[in-house]
Amino acid sequence: MKTNSRCQIGHVIPADANIFAELGFDAAQASVLAEDAEKEVMQLLKIKQQLMQEISDWIKENNLKQAEVAAKLNISRPRVSDVVNQKTGKFTMDALITMLGKLGKPVRITVG
Repeated sequence: MKTNSRCQIGHVIPADANIFAELGFDAAQASVLAEDAEKEVMQLLKIKQQLMQEISDWIKENNLKQAEVAAKLNISRPRVSDVVNQKTGKFTMDALITMLGKLGKPVRITVG
């Protein structure tokens, strides 16, 4: 198989740019959309942090080492460390909810 090693980047968006403005929304609408998106991201991060804290608390309550928890959850010890250190970007909510279920802590979701 032949690959093309001459990749060219046509346009680079600065990290601090408003992606909605870059997509062509007018400035006012782009600002509102960016603010709404930021609120959603922060809300999801809070939920992940809460789930991770529940797992960390369970580990402390049961006086377990990370290797023991890893075996119980069928994940690697570094993954347990990532949970304990609340590295939210490394986990989906689904993965965290599954872990809590394996620990006998089922998650219930309440809306409103």
